[in-house]
Amino acid sequence: MGAGSWGTTFAKVMADAVAEHNIAVQIWARRDDAAHEINERHTNSRYLRDTKLPQNISASSDRQVVLSGADLVVLAIPSQSLRAELDGFKDLIEPAAVVLSLMKGLERGTDLRMSQVIAEVAELPEDRIAVLSGPNLAMEIAREQPTASVVACSDEQTANWIAQLCSAPYFRPYTNDDVLGVELGGIVKNIIALAVGMCDGMGMGDNTKSTVITRGLAETTRLVLALGGRLDTLAGLSGLGDLVATCSSSLSRNNTAGRLLGQGLFLDEVNDRMSQTAEGIKSARAVFDLSRTHGVEMPITEAVVMVLEGTLSVENMAQRLLARELKSEGEL
Repeated sequence: MGAGSWGTTFAKVMADAVAEHNIAVQIWARRDDAAHEINERHTNSRYLRDTKLPQNISASSDRQVVLSGADLVVLAIPSQSLRAELDGFKDLIEPAAVVLSLMKGLERGTDLRMSQVIAEVAELPEDRIAVLSGPNLAMEIAREQPTASVVACSDEQTANWIAQLCSAPYFRPYTNDDVLGVELGGIVKNIIALAVGMCDGMGMGDNTKSTVITRGLAETTRLVLALGGRLDTLAGLSGLGDLVATCSSSLSRNNTAGRLLGQGLFLDEVNDRMSQTAEGIKSARAVFDLSRTHGVEMPITEAVVMVLEGTLSVENMAQRLLARELKSEGEL
């Protein structure tokens, strides 16, 4: 559900993975012209340029057509739109279907993770909800450059089943039962990527960016542990792996948005230039509110929120972070 860059790319991954088993993959596209292009030309040029999609992919703008008979429903919708969108088609989901979230955001106003929103809106048990996260830049995967990811679900059998369905020659899925840790790693890294992008935009070097990435991982770890996630999850693909990819790549929307802010653009100007959603902009306040609720110190996230809300200039962000009280590096 969703024909953006990542939704279409993951549909390609699954179609390549199941091609020999005569399994069809269907994409719900909001726009009729996008569905028509996918069906007739097997491309989605708006997001994936000239990438050819497998023959076992089809698309429709009719949600009922796409969801009818589907054993696995994959959601690739902007996180802040999920509740309203899902409420519109939850009754079309097959009674025994599993729902897989590709989304990396916290819902503003509730501070809920996407798996929690799915459970609440669709009234599904946790063993029928899974999430996928990792160093997954859509364009690289669409080009079939090798990567790995993590499928997380409280039910091991469900996670293994999904992993089998998306195991393509260029895409290796691992499994994990720490849904909270996997989701939060993917959410907070977007905010850290904004901060790294700001450093890029201001012309700062690799020392600065490495410091932000490392201390960003530290504050992500504090939040995950405080909410009941596991330390080893943050050392894996959905933690460190995703963080490094998103903070380092020019393909990252959040890194790009941060770089534009660092170059002096106002937030409205950045949003106007972005063709796709930078989830860190949308989720930063929710993450910071969640951290305060649980008494977790997240100085980089706080600084990014202040920049986004106009109470701190990009130029003064580094000074604010460096002036904090000294502490042991190992202190969580």
